[in-house]
Amino acid sequence: MRSKIVVELIVAGVLASAPAVAQNPSPTPPPQAPTPAVPAPTPSQTQATLPTSTAPVRLTIQDAEALAIKNNPQVSVGRLLALASVQVTREQRAAYYPNLYGSITGVDSNQGSRIAAGNLNNPVVYQRVAGGLTLSQLITDFGRTNNLIASSVLHAKAADMNAAATVDQIKLAVDEAFYNALQSRAEQDVAQQTVNTRQAVSDQVTTLYQNKLRSEVDLSFANANLAQARLLLLDAQNNYQASLSALSQVLGYAALRNFDLVETDTELKPPSDSVDQLLADAFNNRPELAAQDFEVRAAQHFQKAERDLLFPTVEGLGVVGKAPITADYNGSNPFTTWYGAAGVNVNIPIFNGFLYPARSKEASLRAQASEEQLRDLRDRIANDVRTSWLNAITAYNRINVSQQFVNQTNLALDLSQSRYKLGLSSIVELTQAQLQQTEAQIQYAAAKYQYQIAQSVVRFQIAAP
Repeated sequence: MRSKIVVELIVAGVLASAPAVAQNPSPTPPPQAPTPAVPAPTPSQTQATLPTSTAPVRLTIQDAEALAIKNNPQVSVGRLLALASVQVTREQRAAYYPNLYGSITGVDSNQGSRIAAGNLNNPVVYQRVAGGLTLSQLITDFGRTNNLIASSVLHAKAADMNAAATVDQIKLAVDEAFYNALQSRAEQDVAQQTVNTRQAVSDQVTTLYQNKLRSEVDLSFANANLAQARLLLLDAQNNYQASLSALSQVLGYAALRNFDLVETDTELKPPSDSVDQLLADAFNNRPELAAQDFEVRAAQHFQKAERDLLFPTVEGLGVVGKAPITADYNGSNPFTTWYGAAGVNVNIPIFNGFLYPARSKEASLRAQASEEQLRDLRDRIANDVRTSWLNAITAYNRINVSQQFVNQTNLALDLSQSRYKLGLSSIVELTQAQLQQTEAQIQYAAAKYQYQIAQSVVRFQIAAP
């Protein structure tokens, strides 16, 4: 659209100035080529490049995925969170083991001291120094600890699946950045070729103009086309550097890396004929679904653990120690030197303001919410699979259409150049043919790499390797 506006403005200007030129009967000196509207940029101006940390490194899509899995911090975060979830299981399982701790106590009391306020206790306070060990062992809590352990194990499995999902997401981001960089490089090549071609046309028209074989209108059109091609090249070079920056970031590098991108999958295979198999693969393979299923089961076990708070807790207790220094207020020894005791403690919850029933109900509602989240996730994945499949089909069909577009514009440009050289057409026809060829080449480059991105999205949706 922009090129059409430029052409129309130039034509309007030429037509507006035509009568004034026709009214000048005096002979004119030999024409000189006017100064181009946009001077040719110097080599330092043709590309805005960011500083790179290394020389160009050969990089395939497989190398890029491996580097990202190794370097990207999001992958490390997922793995560390999965490892942390394993420790939660150990924390819950610790309730099965005995608790053993030592105590050293020294007391100096006033003569005849008695504890008179506070909870019920032994009010007598004797002067003493003693040390001993206390052992407590859970006998049973009627399944609460077992359910807590099962819930934490399932949470750990869900964390593993989330870590795997993160890896898949990073691989998709790498594929998108890699193919976008290839597309930007192809568009840069098209832009550079366009500049070279239009520079040659501009030089030819300039020579013909100087020899009075072409009008100034032709020269203006040629220079305008050249300036437009240079603008296209500047944009393409900027886009390529930006795409390399995005690729460097997803690979885990803070600085821009200058990569020599290598295409390995040159054969473009058509997408699947049916979406049903893709849906089945997605439901079977997607780690997000497995993670959410583990979360549902973990929530169910946690709800059972909260329900078990209403049951008694039975613990075994034992103490042993020695009190070598003891004295009452009369100075006599009220204790034997060694002491020891053992017993069983049963805690029976009777009433705590409906705290435990509320916790059980909360856990039950959260478990139901997890089930609904799982159902919602399945629906969203099904929609994503269908959408990505349709996008892949459209992208694949665009390749053939854009290839036909390129072939037709090449033919049209060849015919326009021949007609222009023979004087059978104006520069406007040639300019239009050049614009269409450039657009067709860019469309073809975009179609090819966008289809590869669409294929990567489909593989991600079905969790294919």
